[in-house]
Amino acid sequence: MSKESVFNASVCIIGILIILIHVLNIVLKKEKRKDEKTLLIFLIFTALHFGAYLSFTVIKANYTSDPFIIASYTSFYIMNNVEVFLLVIYALSYIEIKIAKAKAIALINLVLFAIFVILDIVNIFTGFFFTSSGGVYLRSKTMILSQGYQFVAFATIFLVAITNKKLTAGEKTAFAFYCFLPLVAIILQNIFKGYAIAYASIIIAIEILFLFLSTKRNLILAKEEEKNKEARIKIMLSQIQPHFIYNSLSSISTLISINPEKAQTALDNFTEYLRHNLSSLTETRLIPFDDELKHIRSYTELEKMRFGERVNVVYDVQATEFYVPPLCIQPIVENAIKHGILKKIEGGNLTIRSYETDVSYVVEVIDDGVGFNIEDIDFSTNRHIGLSNIKYRVEKTCGGEIIINSEIEKGTKVTVIFHKGERK
Repeated sequence: MSKESVFNASVCIIGILIILIHVLNIVLKKEKRKDEKTLLIFLIFTALHFGAYLSFTVIKANYTSDPFIIASYTSFYIMNNVEVFLLVIYALSYIEIKIAKAKAIALINLVLFAIFVILDIVNIFTGFFFTSSGGVYLRSKTMILSQGYQFVAFATIFLVAITNKKLTAGEKTAFAFYCFLPLVAIILQNIFKGYAIAYASIIIAIEILFLFLSTKRNLILAKEEEKNKEARIKIMLSQIQPHFIYNSLSSISTLISINPEKAQTALDNFTEYLRHNLSSLTETRLIPFDDELKHIRSYTELEKMRFGERVNVVYDVQATEFYVPPLCIQPIVENAIKHGILKKIEGGNLTIRSYETDVSYVVEVIDDGVGFNIEDIDFSTNRHIGLSNIKYRVEKTCGGEIIINSEIEKGTKVTVIFHKGERK
């Protein structure tokens, strides 16, 4: 084997081993982020790409022909484009951008990818990018145009990353490095012909991705999960207060002799209420909205048992097929009853509504209680059961948002929006 072949084979073997280590690292994780799933596909294909080039390098050392060279390099040109195509998908899943913008970029990416794959196939008959003579690969003067899709894709990733305010400086640097390093390698490979410099650059770029992106994000998410757990504990403890437990049990005890059947229903609601609160301490995943709704119904039935006609609850549930963080709506309902409706002697009405739009699922909690001036309220206090904690969890676990509107003596409306496709 020539020194170029030895270099290329070594690069491929090292690349495959490094990539397989990262693949195993992701596969063995119990829970994978959305971006890790797309990264896994990208890495597996890259390993296959390296394996194909390694086989080509070994075979070429003993056998070559024009059909073999043309077929092999056509495959590599297409595989290069597939690899970059998957990289764009990974970048879009990692970088948080608006859904409409992400879909537009994904569509453009798909169209350009398809065009250049077709051009690679057409090259077999035209030799526009490369040809072969005597079993030797020969670049045409327009060969650089075959990299057009890759240049556009890298430029797109770079612009999306560098302009994104949510990414850290390290994350932006990693994406920028991955975009520029292969481009520089492509240019160098046209100068130092025969050496797989582009493949070597891919290995370095992948390591940078893992160091600055995947590994760092895992550390950040670990800290976020710890903070999320603390938030769940604070919310749970703020709800399971002695006076609420005592009042509920006292009301149930009174009902036992008056209306045993109603007392049994109330006890079931109380049991369900406690069960859901306690299970939320260990629940780290999103739960079906139906489960949260059951908890809400258990709570409101207990309050209606205690306060009778002072608490009137209306359910307008039009959508349930979505997931939410546990204990993210019920505390808002509790706030509406305790600090809104029950502040009025005559009580009031509470409406719990859910519906679906093209881009999100929406839950509204509306009361006609006393209302308040939002600017005068510190939502981190226990009086409002840590709405800042709920807001934090909704944003971090599923990319949602909370909007609060209130008017004194007219009531309060809390809107919780869960954006489709935003969970990481």
